[in-house]
Amino acid sequence: MKLELYQYVALCRDIPEYSLKCGDVGMLVDYVTHPVGGEDGYILEVFNAAGNSIAVFSVPMSAVAKLTSDTVLTVRSLAELK
Repeated sequence: MKLELYQYVALCRDIPEYSLKCGDVGMLVDYVTHPVGGEDGYILEVFNAAGNSIAVFSVPMSAVAKLTSDTVLTVRSLAELK
């Protein structure tokens, strides 16, 4: 099932090239069709706590989950991972 565009989603895996961890939140900004029939994906944009964009990248659909009403957001420093 495709998630709706422009909603916040949680990562289900680490994205080390952007210092992002499973559970970090991003906005789903577009859909990506796999060019040779593999798993389709999403383009996500991730923001820092001040609202500045820090990364835009694609992930397979299985790499994100819809946020639910029992989800709690947390804050961590990206500097800790670099």
